[in-house]
Amino acid sequence: MPLKKLVASLAHPSAPIRLTEKVVSALAAFVAILLTGILCSSLGRSAAPLMIASMGASSVLLFAALHSPMAQPWPFVGGHLVSALIGITCYKFIPGVYLSAAMAVALAIFAMHLLNCLHPPGGATSLAMVISGQEMHALGYGAMLSPVGLNVLTLFVLALYINNMFPGRRYPMLPPTTIGEKPSPPPALTFGRMALNKEDIEGALKEMNSYIDVTEEDLEQIYTRASLRHMRKQMGEVYCREIMVRDVATAEYGDEIEAVWETMRRRKLKGVPVIDRARRVIGVVTIIDFLKRADAHRAHPRFFDRLRGFIRRTPGMTTDKPEVVGQIMASPAITATEDMHIVSLIPLFSEHNIHHVPIVDQDRRLVGMVTQTDLTVAMYRYWAAMP
Repeated sequence: MPLKKLVASLAHPSAPIRLTEKVVSALAAFVAILLTGILCSSLGRSAAPLMIASMGASSVLLFAALHSPMAQPWPFVGGHLVSALIGITCYKFIPGVYLSAAMAVALAIFAMHLLNCLHPPGGATSLAMVISGQEMHALGYGAMLSPVGLNVLTLFVLALYINNMFPGRRYPMLPPTTIGEKPSPPPALTFGRMALNKEDIEGALKEMNSYIDVTEEDLEQIYTRASLRHMRKQMGEVYCREIMVRDVATAEYGDEIEAVWETMRRRKLKGVPVIDRARRVIGVVTIIDFLKRADAHRAHPRFFDRLRGFIRRTPGMTTDKPEVVGQIMASPAITATEDMHIVSLIPLFSEHNIHHVPIVDQDRRLVGMVTQTDLTVAMYRYWAAMP
């Protein structure tokens, strides 16, 4: 590598992360390591080291790069335990500390690759099993239970709790699918003449033939957001307030289901926002909400009879079905602000599988509504007007 490029690489800019996130990561790691040490000192064996140094490296992944595939539960737990097993075995059966250490790290990497639990601090764990003092060696394979297993279990539980305490953090990174259902393949992301889907990303990663510390979903999201930013630059500043419908039919929590259904039928609406007395949006009710609840109401054999029976008010003082719209609305509502660019509505519609987005002002009060049709028409008009 030329000297100029080498020097330039040293000053390569880091990821654009807010200072708040950096502080949260540091504080989370501080609390986790402190509590891990305290808990292990009270539960671990007094003759064994309380903590292994590789837990510090794991805390970097668990709290500063928790989206990384290497920071997920199986890589974290499996990486440490598999590496500890290999390290202990190498120390016992391979003479010479340097040869044993080198073999332990090499085999740990190979095993973690095979078992799909690649976790960089696992290499340090395998090395620690070889070069640690007599206290660790005296434990033999028992070191997998304590201190390694105890450290791993404690830090993992703390990572689950601490990471999910902060808004915007989610650990572990699980696919957004319902239990028992197979994840549906994501639609191709089409912008202009270019389309990208998950198979394309996976194929590109395989062609690179190296481990990339980012998931296919992250790459797909990066591509989508970059494409949306490009669209925004091409379109110019077009805000939600310019395309929203201002005459919006609304409902309140205590409005009867029959009255709201009649309003939607008369105005040919597929959904209405539910607001409080200050016109703040607290939910959205759509035709789907009516149909799902009616289908569950088995008082009549035919669906339309069930729907009619569900919508109508129940006579008397007691009932076993919802009577007001607040009982069937979807809450919390997905909203957008009136000064948001219309391109920003695209991920709202696609990611949340919704067809209506209430538009609110700075005080979170309802000022309009944008549907998928409104967005499609607006996008077509602006793209058609471009040279």
